[in-house]
Amino acid sequence: MKRWAAATMLIWGLATAQDRRAPVIVELFTSEGCSSCPPAEALLARLERTQPVSGARVIALEEHVDYWNQLGWRDPFSSGQYRARQNDYALAFRVTDIYTPQMVVNGRAGFVGDDSAAAYQQIGDAAQAPMTLLELKTTRNPQDSALVDLAVRIGSRRSVKPRPANLYLAVTEGELSTSVTRGENAGRLLRHAPVVRSFGVIGKIDPQGTQDGQMVSTLRLPSEWRRENLRAVVFVQEPDTLRITGAATADLR
Repeated sequence: MKRWAAATMLIWGLATAQDRRAPVIVELFTSEGCSSCPPAEALLARLERTQPVSGARVIALEEHVDYWNQLGWRDPFSSGQYRARQNDYALAFRVTDIYTPQMVVNGRAGFVGDDSAAAYQQIGDAAQAPMTLLELKTTRNPQDSALVDLAVRIGSRRSVKPRPANLYLAVTEGELSTSVTRGENAGRLLRHAPVVRSFGVIGKIDPQGTQDGQMVSTLRLPSEWRRENLRAVVFVQEPDTLRITGAATADLR
């Protein structure tokens, strides 16, 4: 579901961030065809809205899987890309069960998505882990209003040995809702936490290299996405452990 062609991305030394809270990526694998998913989505939205865990800044990513689509309702936000990502987590966690709703915190722990106690505990633990410092800024492209230029700053890692990692970009859209007419949620109006609209790797971090490189690409925003509700999320994830070690966000208004 990569919807971008490019985004201007610069990498250089990072000044001390003003927000001292540790960013924590909270992913929810969900589906509009799953009757047990709405409470988990409500929990995810509440975690991001209220920010209840001291020292943590929750960044919500709602990822709609496609394996419910043949059971009566085709989720308009679903993609096999998120099913594959959930499968990768199952391998990393050494489990055989793939289910919705599943919440994953910083790529370190997975659990049933409406378990608020587990969410609080794992978010708090993740906020204490060593992290990579990131800063993200966005500006509208002066030649084309549908394009956005991104600037990502990557700083030194706090108390962590440098490891190879991928730099991901997710674009989320908030305030989305669907009136479901078939399947387990037939007759319900489902309101979502920030839904991932596009997702993919935009760069790699080489622990043997320098941090002053430059990569150029372009982020194009489809006209049907409501720009006032869009946000860019970048995060660093180790390809072998799938641990997320740093993240940053910026609005795309």
